[in-house]
Amino acid sequence: MATAYEDVPKHHKPTQSEKLVITASSLGTVIEWYDFYLYGLLAVFISKVFFAGVNETTGFILALGAFAAGFAVRPFGALVFGRVGDIVGRKNTFLVTMGLMGLSTFAVGLLPGYATIGVASPIILVLLRVVQGLALGGEYGGAATYVAEHAPNNKRGFYTSFIQITATFGLFTALLVVIGIRTIMGEDSFGGWGWRIPFLLSSLLLGVSMWIRLQLNESPVFQKMKDEGTTSKAPLSEAFGRWGNLRWVLVALFGAVAGQAVVWYTGQFYALFYLEKILKVDGATANILIAIALALATPFFVIFGWLSDRVGRKPFILGGCALAALTYFPAYHMLSNAANPALSAAQAAAPVTVTANDSECSFQFDPIGKNKFDRTSCDIAKAYLAKSGINYTNAAAAEGLPATVAIGSRVLVAPVPSALSPEARGDAIAGFQSKLKAALADAGYPARADPDAVNKPMVIAVLFYLVLLVTMVYGPIAAMLVELFPSRIRYTSMSLPYHIGNGWFGGFLPTTAFAMVAATGNIYYGLWYPVLVAAATVVIGLLFLPETFRRNIDD
Repeated sequence: MATAYEDVPKHHKPTQSEKLVITASSLGTVIEWYDFYLYGLLAVFISKVFFAGVNETTGFILALGAFAAGFAVRPFGALVFGRVGDIVGRKNTFLVTMGLMGLSTFAVGLLPGYATIGVASPIILVLLRVVQGLALGGEYGGAATYVAEHAPNNKRGFYTSFIQITATFGLFTALLVVIGIRTIMGEDSFGGWGWRIPFLLSSLLLGVSMWIRLQLNESPVFQKMKDEGTTSKAPLSEAFGRWGNLRWVLVALFGAVAGQAVVWYTGQFYALFYLEKILKVDGATANILIAIALALATPFFVIFGWLSDRVGRKPFILGGCALAALTYFPAYHMLSNAANPALSAAQAAAPVTVTANDSECSFQFDPIGKNKFDRTSCDIAKAYLAKSGINYTNAAAAEGLPATVAIGSRVLVAPVPSALSPEARGDAIAGFQSKLKAALADAGYPARADPDAVNKPMVIAVLFYLVLLVTMVYGPIAAMLVELFPSRIRYTSMSLPYHIGNGWFGGFLPTTAFAMVAATGNIYYGLWYPVLVAAATVVIGLLFLPETFRRNIDD
């Protein structure tokens, strides 16, 4: 643990060298996040190109799963590059991570699709995502540590908040590039091949990033340890093999980072997917609305980082998690009403209920693409509703009875495949889906959100609130993690809980939440995941997380 806090002049202004450190570290990290998040923004197109061998709902969830694969390996990247950073140095380590990230992103832009090389296409895609995840696992800890070790004690939250902006600003940059190319090319060309251009542009950004990082010197704290011969020879065993340090790793993970991670992904990525996939807002409009909310909220990363230097890190991290747990359900209901009022009105006037025997109902997710959900009447009914993003409730039926779909007072009976010949089965399913589509339309369920009916100011207001919570929990987190651990094992110690939290708790959130929605039929059910994790973080953090903002980290 770091030693006692030593004050510095309150009106200290950043020197030229400190400004270069903040600027160079932040710009480089922005570009890494740009690379990483392009995949998430373009998941709809990626699912069609690389996962064309499965049904639409499964393809989208698998695309999100491949997105999450990059997050899954981030803790392993944290272990590998965190160890290197504590032994070799901060600067050289994040030069390597940047090169790996940029080259992997460029390769995604050139990768042939499923129609060209078959199953090899999604396999290679996942491998590239793994390389990206490993690289990002080493990047964040290095950048945050590097900036923090240059910062005065009472400015650490403020200085590191610029690193915290990078994730959102990288997403914002990716959004602007995608929106710009989409607008210039048009939807047809962009969907056909133009979506690859943002990935290919990463090669130019990589060159700029490497040049920027090469201008930096090593962190003064690490350089001092190296000169004195006090760097760690075994940072992994020191960080995780000794209870004195391991306990703080666990406290950081469960009492701060897990909640911060789910708030981050629910407020930005899940909100974007929810607008497109559930509320049927066209992709270009959804991207623009998210971009506006990000632009409005981004300055609050710095504001909350600055405030945390004065009142502490805990009030903002735990306060943001508490607000998220209490307000996510009403916020997403408001988002639905504003973005697709016709859908909300239809759900209220003509709610959909599927009545079926549970033993005949499959989980509406098939990771290997072999289940076409056409073996039982329940699966036929639910598969169409899941693909269409229709909210429905479940009711139990006696064994042997066919599934029914009630839309308000109108009831449709799903075909029973076992009673039909193979030839008749396809016709019966197609006929049922056609009737179901017509019945939903008659009840007011829109196929797409009407662009003219979207209450854009209200959507932006809700999205701004969701991102504001992100800034509240994320702005101070880097400073807090740096302050929890001693210099000789800081890179390793802080990187692992950060990337387990953000890689696993956060990175799997879109996939898990949409799978929960598909399984239950309730479009809000996926929110239980971030709500419960955020609430647990508040309890654990209040009990065990220390306040760190007055610690000296130079030893």
